[in-house]
Amino acid sequence: MRVLRFLFYTVLVLIGLAVAGGVAIWALNPFAPEVVVADPAPDGRRVKDNGLIANYYPPQGNGKRAGVLLLGGSEGGLSPGVGRMAKALQAKGFAVLQVSYFAAPGQPAKLEFVPLETFDRALEWLKAQPEVDAARIGIVGGSKGAEAALIVATRHPDLRAVVAAMPSSVAWQGIDWNIMNMIFNPPGGSWSLGGKPIPFLPYAQPKEYGGPVADIYAASLLELPKHQDAIIPIEKTRAPVLLICGKDDTLWPACPMADQVKARADANGGPAVTILAYDNAGHAVMGLPVDKSNPSYDRLDSLGGADDGNSAARADGWPKIVAHLETALAEAPQ
Repeated sequence: MRVLRFLFYTVLVLIGLAVAGGVAIWALNPFAPEVVVADPAPDGRRVKDNGLIANYYPPQGNGKRAGVLLLGGSEGGLSPGVGRMAKALQAKGFAVLQVSYFAAPGQPAKLEFVPLETFDRALEWLKAQPEVDAARIGIVGGSKGAEAALIVATRHPDLRAVVAAMPSSVAWQGIDWNIMNMIFNPPGGSWSLGGKPIPFLPYAQPKEYGGPVADIYAASLLELPKHQDAIIPIEKTRAPVLLICGKDDTLWPACPMADQVKARADANGGPAVTILAYDNAGHAVMGLPVDKSNPSYDRLDSLGGADDGNSAARADGWPKIVAHLETALAEAPQ
């Protein structure tokens, strides 16, 4: 009897610990990335207008300049890393608007049903600036921002340039960083339009557990024939598209999805799509080059590839991103 009583109380304790752990995970949300709303000063200014939360980096020099709408990924807010890219593009003569589309103060904490109208308003704001040539606007996004950039480009054929790094070929189910919510109350689609969710590809279970997150996305893509309406209709875009991906991406299969985007464009008469696919690189494939003395260098491999591989990809890819924008957004000959 003592043994049975001991086992009974042991089971109760284990159940209690499991419940307590679940409650702690739900309440503390330890898996959520830190959301930062970086200060744009001294090179830019904060924008809070017509529902926008953004950092604006005006162009240097005289005359009207091309504008770039810059979108970060699932970290949300206005991250310093994306801000550094904004400043680098500003130094090249572009007017850059870095937009937060979720997780900033006053915005939803999870990436679900983000209104595509957010990007419409951002483009309108950017075009309205007196120093911006409204006829020369491009869009740049990374990861979830790349997914958004490609969707936005299909809705705005007047855009002149598109850059999508670690891209997606589909609109995905949303993300809730609270793992308990994700399991028991999974989010709907990532994006909405007119107050209604747009079609999305839901997550599927991989055959084996314990691998990288990219396995979930890869398993989900196998279900794409059942969700054709989730495919991004890239053929509605007129602007030349530059896609950047790392072949060893462990967050999602960016290179296979880049191939899907290009294949659809080629099959439907455009737009022109160029892919930069880098060996030994992962989800940190895009951005400004990082010096080895920088503490961030040793974290470049955290989502696939190697530190050196991601660094080399950035060193090669960043100038090509700038060149793509400069060519596509050049002034028309007089």
